[in-house]
Amino acid sequence: MSAVIDRRGFMAASLVGAGALAFEARIALAETPGAVPLNAFIRIGADNKVIIGSKNPEIGQGIRTMLPMLIAEELDLSWDQVVIEPTLANDKIYGVQSAGGSNSTPNNWLPMRQVGAAARAMILSAAAKEWGVGAASLTTAAGKVSHAASGRTAPYAAFARGAAGETAPDLAKVALKDPSRFSIIGQSKIGVDTVAITQGKPLFGIDVDMPGLIHGAIIKAPAHGATIASHDAGTALKRKGVIAVVPVNSNSVAPGKFDTLVVVADSWWTAKNAREAVKVTWDDAAQQGFSTEAYDKGAAAAFAAGPQIAHAKNGDVAKALAGAAKTITADYSYPFLAHGTLEPQNCTGRWADGKLEIWAPSQAPNNGRNDTAAMLGIKGEDITIHQTRIGGGFGRRLINDYMVMVAQVAKALPGKPVKILFDRTDDLRHDYYRPAGWHRFTAGLDAKGDLVAFRDHFVSFGKDGKPIRAAEMSPFEFPVNVLADSEIGITYLPTNLATGWLRAPTSNAVSFVYQSFMDEIAQAAGIDLPELMRRTLGAPRDLAVVPGRPVLHSGRARAVIEGVCKMANWQGGKLTPGPKGEKRGRGFGFYFSHRGYFAEVVDITITEGNNVRVDKVWACGDIGSQIINPINARHQVQGAVNEGLGQGMVEQKIEQVKGVVQAESFGDFPLIRIEQVPREIAVQFLKTDYPPTGLGEPSLPPVIPALANAIFAATGQRLRQLPLKLA
Repeated sequence: MSAVIDRRGFMAASLVGAGALAFEARIALAETPGAVPLNAFIRIGADNKVIIGSKNPEIGQGIRTMLPMLIAEELDLSWDQVVIEPTLANDKIYGVQSAGGSNSTPNNWLPMRQVGAAARAMILSAAAKEWGVGAASLTTAAGKVSHAASGRTAPYAAFARGAAGETAPDLAKVALKDPSRFSIIGQSKIGVDTVAITQGKPLFGIDVDMPGLIHGAIIKAPAHGATIASHDAGTALKRKGVIAVVPVNSNSVAPGKFDTLVVVADSWWTAKNAREAVKVTWDDAAQQGFSTEAYDKGAAAAFAAGPQIAHAKNGDVAKALAGAAKTITADYSYPFLAHGTLEPQNCTGRWADGKLEIWAPSQAPNNGRNDTAAMLGIKGEDITIHQTRIGGGFGRRLINDYMVMVAQVAKALPGKPVKILFDRTDDLRHDYYRPAGWHRFTAGLDAKGDLVAFRDHFVSFGKDGKPIRAAEMSPFEFPVNVLADSEIGITYLPTNLATGWLRAPTSNAVSFVYQSFMDEIAQAAGIDLPELMRRTLGAPRDLAVVPGRPVLHSGRARAVIEGVCKMANWQGGKLTPGPKGEKRGRGFGFYFSHRGYFAEVVDITITEGNNVRVDKVWACGDIGSQIINPINARHQVQGAVNEGLGQGMVEQKIEQVKGVVQAESFGDFPLIRIEQVPREIAVQFLKTDYPPTGLGEPSLPPVIPALANAIFAATGQRLRQLPLKLA
């Protein structure tokens, strides 16, 4: 959503809300002929179409449609008059712009509504002055202003220029609609890009094209963290179409070092093939000792030695276990995972006159601005960032290495727009991986079968006693946060792999190990997991109230547990065998993640060859008082469930030998296929008296333990390692 400075001056609007957005937006008349800007998000066209800027990155979560829905609702528009455009990335104008942590909804639920309500108030004020009536006597609907006493009605466009001259109201005090009057919020709206996607139109970063575009293919060290000792690009540069070979720092190694070469040519195919002619010597001796086998041995040694760090400790667990009527012990583990985005990493940049313009499929573009400015030694305001649609992020595109790299190449070749594109092997071998982890659990039950003691020794990756990125563990994990005698101890192992957040960070792994082990505890207690959860959660209340941290409310948790059990007619994990005598089972899982509560039930059949077929999944969630776009919300849950099933039942794991990741393609790191997804994923939302929260992540974690628990119910085999594989 572009704008130009005009001699008519600036308009300032202050937006404060949700503790996340606070900005002063100075804008002027937009480039669109006849369109009048009311604030940084809204322009009104002469045809009464209203152009609404959508500020956050779109990675398939539907935010590009949802945020304008909030504005349009309070602006009192009809949806068919709305035109949606992505804004530039500029946090000084638009506030926080990111797609991560399921934060877009909670951070923008009030602020975006306030933007629309403020614009409506400005239009009413302008209309009142023009008609010589009181603003309170006017009403709005479907982009029109009406005065009942005189019978006059006029479109917003008639008052747009007058409204632009009005002083913006205090957004914190502007009146908002009662939810009973919503006509857009709560109604299913097809994604703004959906039709274009089905027609194959260019929307994504990989689609960016412009006159004179040149292309870059990357060469990175096989072992993560290695740097370039020397290189010879002479032969490659003699190839037709090859323009340059540029050493860059991907922002993963020390300043002054280079860990990547970018071969630049007149086509990406030429650049890709020219890589084989570049001779590189890598400084990688320090990285070669790392391997999957070594990590497994390190975890075993850590379990034998005991935890290095006391992460959480309540009461006297040793004493409680010694006095327990029954104890249960089990070891669980999960592997490193890649993100496996269908659109590989890419970015386009152009350097001219000391300034940089970037087209980036980034989940955190303004973080990328900061990283890029630091790498180039320029000011952040000298970088313009266009937000392209993202063909899969899942957390990978929170790391802006592609942006930092293309900026260095663009600066080395000023005036030439250049696009860097990873191939599939680049993408899988040079990801920022979800860390692997190992857990040794011990639990104690009293004579009544109640859970009274719980211990977890967690082994993952860190340095100097602190976790590396995405290896964090909450000290308030359930049931640690409700038991008088409970503890979590941690041991950190070293790794050379770069790590990062994967959709539902930490939760995607911890849910599997905790809810699977809780199912073991339930079996030992002679009850099912939903009943154990109810008993352990106890009376409705906030658990472990910690400032700044989302709090688990046991009543909301119990409600979704009871909700999914009712949906699925839960009567335990045993199911009648299939028509050919196939084993069948069902499993349950619950998790609280990113402010959202979800309980899920999975029905499976064990088919010929000990393969697992998922027949149906039920999901019951509580994400607050309002489902903003129901069709998209349902699709988000269904997509998350399928992604979680992929992590659980497909051979997804990253293996490493002598410091080098082995995966080359989706043949080595498969994604779930259409024939593997359940025929039905039933979704239900419980509306509660809490502010709306995000949905991109919380529905994923519970399906993995539900799947594992269903396999146990069908076969009696307890699978404690991901990916799940029957013997």
